[in-house]
This record gives sequence, C-alpha cells and structure tokens, in this order.
Amino acid sequence: MAGPLPAGAMIHPSAVIDPSARIGRDVAIGAFTLIGAEVEIGDGTRIGSHCSVLGPTRIGRDNQVASHVAIGGDPQDKKFRGERVELVIGDRNTIREFVTLNRGTGDGGGVTRIGDDNWLLAYTHVAHDCLIGNHCVFSNNATLAGHVQVGDWVILSGFAGAHQFCRIGAHAFIGMGTLISGDVPPFVMVAQSEQGRPRGINAEGLKRRGFDAERIAAIKRAYRALYVSGDSLADAKAKLAELAQDSDDVQAFLEFIEQGERPLFR
Repeated sequence: MAGPLPAGAMIHPSAVIDPSARIGRDVAIGAFTLIGAEVEIGDGTRIGSHCSVLGPTRIGRDNQVASHVAIGGDPQDKKFRGERVELVIGDRNTIREFVTLNRGTGDGGGVTRIGDDNWLLAYTHVAHDCLIGNHCVFSNNATLAGHVQVGDWVILSGFAGAHQFCRIGAHAFIGMGTLISGDVPPFVMVAQSEQGRPRGINAEGLKRRGFDAERIAAIKRAYRALYVSGDSLADAKAKLAELAQDSDDVQAFLEFIEQGERPLFR
C-alpha cells in the first residue's frame, strides 16, 4: 500500500493492498488477504486472513469479516464481458467463513447491494445483482441466485435457496432446505415438504420485533385471505384491499403482490 497507513489501521505484513484501495481509520486486515483495485473499506471494519476483496467494491463501517471470504468477485454469468460493475456493502454486517459475494452485471443494474446489520453465516452465496435489505440472517449454505431481492428482517435457514429474479418480502422466514421458485410475500413462513410451501406467518419473529397483537392479527387475516380461503388470486386481492384500509401491514402485503413479475409462491 502506497503512503502512510490510516490512523489506527492494523494491516498484517503479508497482506497485499492495491495502491488505489481506500482504507478507513481503525481497519484491520489479516494475514495473506488481498485487497484489490477500486476497493473502499470503511472505518472500523475488520477483515480476517486469507480473504479476497476485489473491486469495484465499497464496504461500509464496522463490518466483521471472517477468514477465507471472497468479496467482489466477477459475476457468475456467461453474459458478463468485463464491464464495470460493483458490489456495495453497508455497515455493521457480520460475514462468516467462506462466504462469496459477487458484483453485479451490466444488464442487471450493475450493482449487488447488501444493507446494514446483516448476518451472512458460513458458505452463504449472494450472486450478481441481488439486493438485500437490513437485519437479515442467512444461515449456513443459504444461496441466492442472480437478481434476487430480499427485504428487511428476513431469515433464510440453512441450505435454503432462491431462484433468480425471486423476491422475498420483509419479515419472511424460509425454513431449512427450502427452495424458493416464486415471490414470497412479507411476514410469511415457508417450510420444506417435497417442495417448500407456505406454513403461516412469522408470528414469533414479529413479536420479537415489537409487533403488537392487533398488528399480528391483521397480518394473519391477510394470510388466510391469500392462502387458506381457496379464493382465486383476483378475489384474494380484493379481500386484501378491504383489509388494507385498516392496516398498513396488510397494505404492504398487498403492494408486494401487486408489484410482482414472477409467479407468487402460493
């Protein structure tokens, strides 16, 4: 790395830092880690040993990155021709061993984006052009194909996976080993049978996040209208529109459905 170290930086002598990389204050970089060109690392971030961070990549403040993590690699897309694309990671994320996070593609918006306060546990894979919100937990071996959108407070259990272009709404819970091939609305739990299917709402998670009994009851009524009533999707949406008049949560539930381009996971 050219020039003096940033204030408080702890960079192992065996680490390789490209001269164009921008390293913030109090950053730690472990042994045999490579920091490539056009990488920015925010104040207080810790990166373990034997990692690869390639650019263009921006990493925010106070992230904790374990060893053997590959950040900012080329998208795994045959259409990629080396165009300038990037990865953007927010603040206070925990990224554990052997996680792989790819940059975007030129045809897919050009950026993979990960928000704040997420936990990405060992062997998680986030593919090109994915958009991940805040406060999510991806358990070991959770895998997203390209262009997947994940809302805030989503939990993906171990070995769960999402097909490309799927959306997973805020506060959803995806059970262990479940494969998602359509849009999962906010608040919904999906668990594994021969294929994953809806199993109610994530009531326990909502309670932990401060949702009161009235809000949870409204969400349950919305779930029953969509998944239990046996109504057609058009009739279910009409019922949701009525319920949404008294509940912002049901309104968000309905808006998610209305905005979908892939089939609804139903």
